[in-house]
Amino acid sequence: MPAQPTTVSEYLASLPPERKKALQAVRKVMRANLDPKIKEGMQYGMIGYFVPHSVYPSGYHCDPEQPLPFAGLASRKSHMSLSMFCLYTDPAETKRFEAAWKKTGKRFDMGKACVRFKKLEDVPLEVLGATLKRIRVARFVKSYETSLGGARKAPARKKATRKKRASAG
Repeated sequence: MPAQPTTVSEYLASLPPERKKALQAVRKVMRANLDPKIKEGMQYGMIGYFVPHSVYPSGYHCDPEQPLPFAGLASRKSHMSLSMFCLYTDPAETKRFEAAWKKTGKRFDMGKACVRFKKLEDVPLEVLGATLKRIRVARFVKSYETSLGGARKAPARKKATRKKRASAG
């Protein structure tokens, strides 16, 4: 089994030409419109855009060693994907993004936060750029923390409860 790419350049070099061209074009729009605090690198096996620990020390609640994911770009077996975690925690922005995409007449295939597309022409780059330009890091972090609703504290309470039960018996 070949080694997984560890850099964005390696990742792009590993792609077939048509996928490489498509992801490079989407990547160009993303990089031009992202908050400068967002960094690019490999994350979860794809090109990742994330809030680094220097900006958000807590990291991702599912894995605090990871910086907070913001978006991702990937080539999958049957499609390419644009993972928009920045929309996952903001239902109003998700609706706005979906409406703007559909208004272009292009096919919209999105799960909770992952937009699937087959070719570059399927992506309204102006909609993507405008969406990313609106979502600044401070706004995203606030939305993210609101969506957690105290989830970071829940494990500590559960452990404390278990300890009380164990010592009570």
